[in-house]
Amino acid sequence: MTKPQPPAHRVTRESLRQGVLHRQLKAVDPSVVLLTEAEHRRSVLKTLRARPDGQGDVWLFTYGSLMWNPMVDFIERRVATVSGFHRRFCLWSRLYRGTPEAPGLVLGLVPGGRCRGVVYRIAAGAAQAELELVWQRELINGGYHPAWLRTMSAGGRGWAIGFVVDRRFADYTGRLPEERVAAVVAEAQGFAGSGAAYLFDTTAHLAALGIRDRALARIRDRVAQLVDNPGGNVI
Repeated sequence: MTKPQPPAHRVTRESLRQGVLHRQLKAVDPSVVLLTEAEHRRSVLKTLRARPDGQGDVWLFTYGSLMWNPMVDFIERRVATVSGFHRRFCLWSRLYRGTPEAPGLVLGLVPGGRCRGVVYRIAAGAAQAELELVWQRELINGGYHPAWLRTMSAGGRGWAIGFVVDRRFADYTGRLPEERVAAVVAEAQGFAGSGAAYLFDTTAHLAALGIRDRALARIRDRVAQLVDNPGGNVI
């Protein structure tokens, strides 16, 4: 039987604008160092100035929870593929999907292969403000860095901002065995909910979009077994 979990805190546009997320994360771990609004703004402006395709609307590439909770006002959504990176559980999560004492795992983009996800088109005039909200949610403490990624979608080739793992970051895991990932995800519980819910939501949305991620599907199946049978053997 699945063990009961405490309620998850859903991140919303309003909670970000009011600073609720950062206050609550500080309450979970007062020692955590969070990036400031000023740092986020500078990073957004630097990223926009570095865009390789000139001016106009901005595309955001999403591959995890941002697929189903992007929180941005967008004017178009497409399934898209990024070459040269793939989706993998590769960051310890000590706040969102775990705790400082029992870290969970979250997804990131790492070099190699390709990744299918969703791109959102944000109107040029709203891009800075919308991206600052995304930065506040995703760039909490330096685990990711924004990058312009070459995308391919039904609309052709283009460029989109995506969040790539910083492999110099202290909580970067490297490549973990799938059984180890499954064991951690099945047990993890954090501020934003359980690791299992995060994984199941991701795979369900990928399936709804017609996207196949065989590695993630294998981990999902193993986590489902562990959640239903907590006494099962794991590595």
